[in-house]
Amino acid sequence: MDKGTLFGVIAGIILVGGAVAMGSGVQIFLSPSSLLIVFGGTLAATAIAFPTKELKLIPPVVRRVFNDPKSEMFAIMQFLMESRKIASKEGPLALEKMAEEAPSDPLRKGLTLIADGTDATALREILTTDQATVEDHHRTGQRIFSEMGKFAPAFGMIGTLIGLVQMLATLDDPATIGPSMAVALLTTFYGALLANMFFLPMVTKLDRRIKIEDQQIELMIVGMMSINHNDSLSIMREKMKAYLAEQPDNFDELLSGR
Repeated sequence: MDKGTLFGVIAGIILVGGAVAMGSGVQIFLSPSSLLIVFGGTLAATAIAFPTKELKLIPPVVRRVFNDPKSEMFAIMQFLMESRKIASKEGPLALEKMAEEAPSDPLRKGLTLIADGTDATALREILTTDQATVEDHHRTGQRIFSEMGKFAPAFGMIGTLIGLVQMLATLDDPATIGPSMAVALLTTFYGALLANMFFLPMVTKLDRRIKIEDQQIELMIVGMMSINHNDSLSIMREKMKAYLAEQPDNFDELLSGR
């Protein structure tokens, strides 16, 4: 779990909720009709703007954002080192079984290709293609969240117009003015909050995630090329070290499984 992302979401909810509670209370900021306008409108517009196959990418993309990239990199390194040991002891065909336990699809595919005797050039080309596919999925997620960041405030304004129309239509009844104004203002609040606390930050986070995914694919390529070339464990470890920004004091021992 990426602590920074989780902290940001929790801190944002607590701080905004706390500021609301310190005023007149949370109750007056709850409006089912406003939520329906903003959430429903944003989801409907997003469904219209993007095909279903792209919308299906949202859950896995969001999960990737909340994963800890440092832990992922280290897990990939450990798995590659273990795969090298297995290949050294039992031969390349043993990598097919290792592939079933791989922490990612590109790694699973790469080990299977090595077991099948794929040469180094073809292996790099195939994994580079996978790298482009992963990046395309994340770019699609970026586009979706970017549009949702536009749709949410827009539907907030639509809700404001609805509330104003309701208020102006019932000016002769003072009891309806307050609820109508609440809908008018709360939809704008909900739209701005969703866009600036969730949707737009996700766009920025995904841009960083794309760079991390590229580094992970490069790490996999380096590791699997080492396996394919029968590099020693020490040489393989040195090649992969550069991909981990922060190394624990006992890095070599942890990576070697000692």
